[in-house]
Amino acid sequence: MFLYIKKIVDKVMEFLCVSIVMIMCVLVTYQVITRYIFDSPSAVSEILSRYLFIWLVLFGGAYVFGLREHMSISFLKQKLPNKVQICLDMFSDLIIAVFAFIIMILGGYNITLRQMLQMDSSIQLPVGVIYSAIPIAGVIMLFYFIYNETILLKKLRNL
Repeated sequence: MFLYIKKIVDKVMEFLCVSIVMIMCVLVTYQVITRYIFDSPSAVSEILSRYLFIWLVLFGGAYVFGLREHMSISFLKQKLPNKVQICLDMFSDLIIAVFAFIIMILGGYNITLRQMLQMDSSIQLPVGVIYSAIPIAGVIMLFYFIYNETILLKKLRNL
């Protein structure tokens, strides 16, 4: 059941990240055309692509964390016994999960609520909507943390 939910979350994250990249490509192309051909740059496309890039970084980071493809220096870890390697993986994931919970979920939720009344001047959208990607990505990271920890615990028990 948990694996099925993870596959759904993975597909949603893949679709979301690819869609954001495609929209950004269209917006940046439009921005270049309006700036250099028509000599009238579009502020809306510039702002939207900037916000979408932030969302891409947050959601892409959460997705990569879920795939366990995040950057790590594994040279020293690979020299250790398998049990210690799994424990180090669990510990590093725990540190990331604590960060995701405290900073991204709790802090991101608070700042999102505070910014809901402030409107972005160029696209007339509440800034809180833009900031909402922070707690959403944090929740996704916590989901992946729980999934990955169950897998690592099973590996640890089988050793």
